[in-house]
Amino acid sequence: MSQSPQCKPTKAIVLAAGLGKRMLPITATMPKPLVKVAGQSLIDFALDKLHEAGMETVVVNVHHFADMLETHLRAREFPRIVISDERDELLETGGGVKKALPLLGQDPFVTFNSDSMWIEGPNPNLKRLVDAWDGERMDILMLVAPLSTSVGYEGRGDFHRDSDGRLRRRGSDDKSNFVYAGVAIVKPELVPGTPNGAFSANAFYDRAIASGRLYGLPLDGQWLHVGEPHTIAEAEKCLAANQR
Repeated sequence: MSQSPQCKPTKAIVLAAGLGKRMLPITATMPKPLVKVAGQSLIDFALDKLHEAGMETVVVNVHHFADMLETHLRAREFPRIVISDERDELLETGGGVKKALPLLGQDPFVTFNSDSMWIEGPNPNLKRLVDAWDGERMDILMLVAPLSTSVGYEGRGDFHRDSDGRLRRRGSDDKSNFVYAGVAIVKPELVPGTPNGAFSANAFYDRAIASGRLYGLPLDGQWLHVGEPHTIAEAEKCLAANQR
């Protein structure tokens, strides 16, 4: 059990082990987290945001071109990085978190998809997420992006958001207003009892939904979904326009 439901997270995991198949042919020679957008690798964007938000320790799981990714990470001074080695078996998002749970500890932690990028609004979004965390009411607090302003995303959205901030899945609806922006605060209590081996983090989300404890914080700024090679240029165009 967590030490205190109110404690703010100081640890995180960056999910960086995936094969990045939708980013081929780029990922035939490098891991997706090392793909650069406007001169910065995706994983450095994630680690910089986590450090700025006060994360002291960040677990990074590795599988695809693991040696290359570890070499890159060794050059960083902050935050403190711990490797969760998935070379033997790719565990997907949920299984990766479960394997890393002993490294993440007993308090709520941040999960960060290594391909999540955004342009900040007036206040840093990850700090907003940490400040909005309320363990008395929440088992998961997701950063969710408005579907209408997201760049590089061609889906129909993931969640509806109620007036109190609770999330529910789009279900059979044609579309929803919000898409998961790849970052969340998660209580470790959601992990035990999930499958062994590879499984999706949707298992955690479904548990939180079932108890009415999945909440969403709307992203302030613009979400940049860097999922395929052509979306790199789209993201770079938005970043350049934002700097004018």
